[in-house]
Amino acid sequence: MSIIPAPPVPEGVAMNIRGGGSYKILVDVETTVPDCSGVIFAHGSRFGGHSLFIKDRKLHYIYNFLGIKPEQKFVSEELAPGSYTLGMEFIRDKAGQYGESLGKAKLYVNDQIVAQGEMKTQPGKFTLSGDGLCIGRDSGDAVSKESATPAAFKGGVIKFVAITVEAAQYLDLEKLTAAAMAVD
Repeated sequence: MSIIPAPPVPEGVAMNIRGGGSYKILVDVETTVPDCSGVIFAHGSRFGGHSLFIKDRKLHYIYNFLGIKPEQKFVSEELAPGSYTLGMEFIRDKAGQYGESLGKAKLYVNDQIVAQGEMKTQPGKFTLSGDGLCIGRDSGDAVSKESATPAAFKGGVIKFVAITVEAAQYLDLEKLTAAAMAVD
């Protein structure tokens, strides 16, 4: 079965993981060949964003914080062909000095934690235009050099993708209002 990729979902209407909340990405995928590879989920660009992809038979989650090196990477062991529930979770602990969210990321394969560590997420948008949320590929400017665009998903089927965001996100309304009223 061949699926025509949809255009990227613009950041203004895509799932918002900014603002200080915890979030999860959950994917059902079937890998049909040993060298299955490509982007499952991507949002943003080299100036900030995150991507879940398979490369070198391993699941990768990379969070690119404002393009500042090093990227935050979480990688699984090798995956054999088969059906998987893959995912990642960011659990916010507190706000950093500049409003960024600080917490812990966990990478999952079939409900088992396969990688985890400290992570920070940016408070602002990933991009002002273009490079929206993509499934099955990355558009425009890649989130990471680890997966050059379009890095289309090959050798398997993405059956389902869900993104959930904690309902009670922290929002600094005073700071948001000041930013909205700022004039250059």
